[in-house]
Amino acid sequence: MKKLFNILLHRVTIAALLIVLQLAVLVMMVMRFQNYFAHFYGICELLSLVVVLYIISSKSNPAYKIAWLIPILLFPIFGGIFYMLFGGNRLTRKERRKMREIGERTAQALKREESALDEIRRLDEEAGLQSSYIYKAAYAVPHGHTYTEFLPLGEVKFQRMLEELNKAKHYIFMEYFIIEEGKMWDPILEILKRKVQEGLDVRVMYDDAGCLMTLPQGYERKLEAAGIQCCVFNPLTPMLSLRYNNRDHRKICVIDGHTGFTGGINLADEYINAYPKLGHWKDCAIMLKGDAVWNLTVMFLTLWDYVRNIQEDYAPFRPDVYLDGKFPTDGFVQPFTDSPLDGEAVGETVYMNLINRAKRYVYINTPYLILDNEMVTSLSTAAKCGVDVRITTPHVPDKWYVHAVTRSNYEALLEAGVKIYEYTPGFVHAKTFAVDDEYGVVGTINLDYRSLYLHFECAAWLYRCSCIKDIRDDYLKTLEVCQEVTLDRFKNISFPRWLGRAVLRVFAPLM
Repeated sequence: MKKLFNILLHRVTIAALLIVLQLAVLVMMVMRFQNYFAHFYGICELLSLVVVLYIISSKSNPAYKIAWLIPILLFPIFGGIFYMLFGGNRLTRKERRKMREIGERTAQALKREESALDEIRRLDEEAGLQSSYIYKAAYAVPHGHTYTEFLPLGEVKFQRMLEELNKAKHYIFMEYFIIEEGKMWDPILEILKRKVQEGLDVRVMYDDAGCLMTLPQGYERKLEAAGIQCCVFNPLTPMLSLRYNNRDHRKICVIDGHTGFTGGINLADEYINAYPKLGHWKDCAIMLKGDAVWNLTVMFLTLWDYVRNIQEDYAPFRPDVYLDGKFPTDGFVQPFTDSPLDGEAVGETVYMNLINRAKRYVYINTPYLILDNEMVTSLSTAAKCGVDVRITTPHVPDKWYVHAVTRSNYEALLEAGVKIYEYTPGFVHAKTFAVDDEYGVVGTINLDYRSLYLHFECAAWLYRCSCIKDIRDDYLKTLEVCQEVTLDRFKNISFPRWLGRAVLRVFAPLM
């Protein structure tokens, strides 16, 4: 009874009930007006028609357009109104100004100060084109003089992070989608508290939607009371808003400006297999030391300033402030961020550039495979050209409907020659690319619509770094415990299952 009482009083339950109530009131108002005003139905239909024309002429992904057009055409009274409430990524004038300032500050802080991009162009023209795109679209410069270490499991990242956090002497910045009290977060928190006592600048930022079920309401006040500066991104309020679509899905840790971590691993026990939530949890991260950490630092500080509505001087946080000398250049590293509010799908374009330019192989880890036509075409064309394209997805799903959409994409890819594997021990949460022993990406960007179009994301693009071979070797080792998916298995399915997958696939961009 106590557990039920706690669930009923949980802020998620209360907020959900209030939002449903608002939706119900909105529907009742529309129906009421329809009954009393003969012209109201026509006005709603006209509004829906205008919305349909707007969607068709917009720059949105075609699959996203279809996912909205169908319900609007089926329910013209409500469709236009609902799209105006929940569709797209519209910003207020104030928000547009703040987002523009983020771009300007990022560009200023990451302005081209070295010859790394020119060096990449001299080494390989195609690599230079890929790097140039990231520089122009995300304001992120490439760096040499950076040590890279691929971390193939959450347990490995956890131990390396503890070691580096204990070495911190000046500041620690942490930004995560999910934080949960337990065997992973608790030791980290103890270090953060101790570092505050030593006089360090310690800051933590987490996404409220990501932590709805993992942290109690007002947890930021607990951290602030311990001397840890804390920001909550996009706090949940019981109001209808499309802003909840835009979540901070990034995972960033920066220590003293010269050491950084990113990848798919959140700060919760399943990520280090201390809690067998979905069988064995396969995830990956990367540790950077040296110049490229500056990109991660600027990512953190610009979003921190956005949330706190402040502007601070970034110069004291540069890598060379607390680092004597330089790390040797072992390839080039280009950490970048992807914002859902700038109209540029950076993450998807980075992935497609890698696929389209691959010559020998493309090895991909992703928890979700919810693709638009362009991505399916790129993967299929690469495979038809003779590139060894392999994709690993989970065998044990975290969301049945998302897994159903993932599997609905298998047939077209398998027919084109793409090899697909499911990780039988449990759940794959890693987001990695390894290409031709030349390129790699480790980050937070899933192959689904939310990551590619709706979330704040980040990743590290790698060129000729020694760790790329570690990413490749780990991928091939993981295949030993995977089950290869055959075309026959997904051709011979019942009509009801095919129909269910088809419907889910149509509305996948809205999930």
